[in-house]
Amino acid sequence: MPAIRFLILLGFVTTLYLGGLAVIDNRLSVGTYGFMVFIVQQLLWPFTELSEVMDEYQRAMASIWRVIGLLETPIAIATGTKALPIQRVRGEVKIDRVTFTYDGFAPVLKNISLHIPAGANIGIVGVTGSGKSTLAKLLLRFYEVQEGSISIDGIEIRSLQLQDLRGCIGWVSQDLFLFHGTVAENIAYGRLDADPNQIIHAAKLAEADEFIDRLPQGYDTIVGERGQKLSGGQRQRIAIARTLLKDPPILILDEATSAIDNETEAAIQKSLAAITRNRTTIAIAHRLSTIRNCDRIYVMSQGEIAEQGKHDPLIEINGIYAGLWQVQAGLQAEFN
Repeated sequence: MPAIRFLILLGFVTTLYLGGLAVIDNRLSVGTYGFMVFIVQQLLWPFTELSEVMDEYQRAMASIWRVIGLLETPIAIATGTKALPIQRVRGEVKIDRVTFTYDGFAPVLKNISLHIPAGANIGIVGVTGSGKSTLAKLLLRFYEVQEGSISIDGIEIRSLQLQDLRGCIGWVSQDLFLFHGTVAENIAYGRLDADPNQIIHAAKLAEADEFIDRLPQGYDTIVGERGQKLSGGQRQRIAIARTLLKDPPILILDEATSAIDNETEAAIQKSLAAITRNRTTIAIAHRLSTIRNCDRIYVMSQGEIAEQGKHDPLIEINGIYAGLWQVQAGLQAEFN
């Protein structure tokens, strides 16, 4: 655009100069000279619009190539063929001798075996890097199991259609993502056909309704890209509301209460007690108060299940779980 504007200026000045000389030499009338100056402007200025069109064309082509690159990316996780309607899902999960590595060398999970009965509420704890979140990602088939198998209701997940598999699982990730839109739209992403009353009900279960009402436009408030206009705890509660609105048979809470205060966590736990009833729930947590009342707790260490049981028996054996509990309770300065 600057180049075209410079050419327009050059053409205008050239017309003024040469036309002026022609008028002085009586080779051109004043009327014709004035007309030439005017018509040159009318002819050249549309070229600025052409430069804008070219600019938009280049932007559009850049976007198109990005989209085409995405569409042509090979699918790493192939969908299965078996259908599993959400109405038929009981929620039994079986992880059988699963081994997994990201880089092909150091295994993140080593021969893990878990059996989670339908409707059970289990907790998975361990230090950072012990493989807790990797289990959830393998269950959702974000990555492919390299050894062993994972099944839901006796059906190997690799044989299931991806839409059905992920449709029956609700996942609240520790890496939250909100879209640039309203609060209501972000919650409704869990179920696009939800009506306003269902959205508000899910927000109340997630203890989000109170702070949403205090926002400038309530449920119509724009949250910004990735929810930047909200605090970490507020984003987390909206993500929980989104998952609760989906109402899945299997619920995975991956550090779902890590960014909220203790009072809000207690309120959410009270709500989840009703929500998780008759629903398979896998709670992954660093804060042991989140999974204290689970039916069974699995303690992971270096990619393996080191301990398992309920809260009180695990405290009594004075192992890894007991050490983690003492650190969080302030009874021990550090835990190795």
